[in-house]
Amino acid sequence: MKYVFSTNNTIRYRFPTHTNDLVMDRSEAETSEAFMVVLEPGEAPPLHLHDDTEQVFYVIRGAGVLHIGSPEQQQFSVGPGDLVRIPPNTMHRIQCHGSEPMVYLSIDCFVQGRPSAEPTWESHVRALCERNGWDFGTVRRP
Repeated sequence: MKYVFSTNNTIRYRFPTHTNDLVMDRSEAETSEAFMVVLEPGEAPPLHLHDDTEQVFYVIRGAGVLHIGSPEQQQFSVGPGDLVRIPPNTMHRIQCHGSEPMVYLSIDCFVQGRPSAEPTWESHVRALCERNGWDFGTVRRP
């Protein structure tokens, strides 16, 4: 059983809208996964929700705006040292503002345990790529 995971030893996934560096795969835990999110200036993932997941973000560097709701009803400035909580079924996204990349640690907490339909991060990314019309082969980086 593994207890320590390094943020310097990750697997990179470069989506068209952002980058995720996988730190801890959901297959290595019962109810969570962790990754670093890197947003270049102006980037933001699509507005989305997770019906089975509560997310916690810890902002390490850069500045951004958290958008909540659909349409984006609430906005909150976020920066280094801020902790963000996204409850299940909450439409959200963070957009990088400023001239530097924004980096935050994202921890997904599966409220009903690890999803059986997507038991690994890679299976989740494959489903995400299929939903958004992205090519998995170009998303996963060595």
